Amino acid sequence: MAQDVRTSRAGTPGGIGSYAAIGDSFTEGVGDPGPAGTYLGWADRFAVLLADRAPEHPFRYANLAVRGRLLDQIVAEQVPRARELAPDLVTFCAGGNDIIRPGSDPDAVAERFERAVADLTNAVGTVMVTTGFDTRGVPVLRHLRGRIATYSAHVRSIADRYDCPVLDLWSLRSVQDRRAWDRDRLHLSPEGHTRVALRAAQVLGIDVPADPDQPWPPLPPRGTLEVRRDDIHWAREHLVPWFGRRLRGQSSGDHVAAKRPDLLPL
Repeated sequence: MAQDVRTSRAGTPGGIGSYAAIGDSFTEGVGDPGPAGTYLGWADRFAVLLADRAPEHPFRYANLAVRGRLLDQIVAEQVPRARELAPDLVTFCAGGNDIIRPGSDPDAVAERFERAVADLTNAVGTVMVTTGFDTRGVPVLRHLRGRIATYSAHVRSIADRYDCPVLDLWSLRSVQDRRAWDRDRLHLSPEGHTRVALRAAQVLGIDVPADPDQPWPPLPPRGTLEVRRDDIHWAREHLVPWFGRRLRGQSSGDHVAAKRPDLLPL
């Protein structure tokens, strides 16, 4: 299951002394509130797991992700900065916002993603890429399941060609539970982010303190009326505003800057 990390720039076999995360709201950590109105998220939690591996050595972390960013924006804004920072590890999750847009072509998105991976692998130690989630249980997004699966298959193929570890979110069964998701059903909850961080560490062969696929406690059954009421509330509070922003050409990330633009100690 685990994949070995290539020798780091510091020369430590399998060691990671610096890490930069690039992507959109998923990697920024939306859904996982932090101090002073910021977000934590799986990448921050993953960085802690990496830092804990070698407490005697300074560990540095940057998070360049910004919510709402499309792939081309990430490539233009974040990839050059990641190349400049040249960390031992980069996690690259992008394309999700493109795929869920009407009429998007997962094959074309994957071609642009591959060019960015090729660019990154020439400048940093290791690039970990990320598949999409299985959306079969998500209202509205479930009809995009085939498109997401196609893009995820491309991501795995690209990873094979460039020797990249793969954070396979499609196979992470625990995030199929609604408790893994925030109220907006588009972003992970704190527990969902934690489980992704644990899986990311497993991909690199790191021992983790808990199983990310550990089953959730049983939930009491919900009636049809309760489910319908929740769906209506969700559509009014989250889905309609989301569509409204798309129609106006706006993004939740407008005027938002990266929360950790530099490689700094945790």
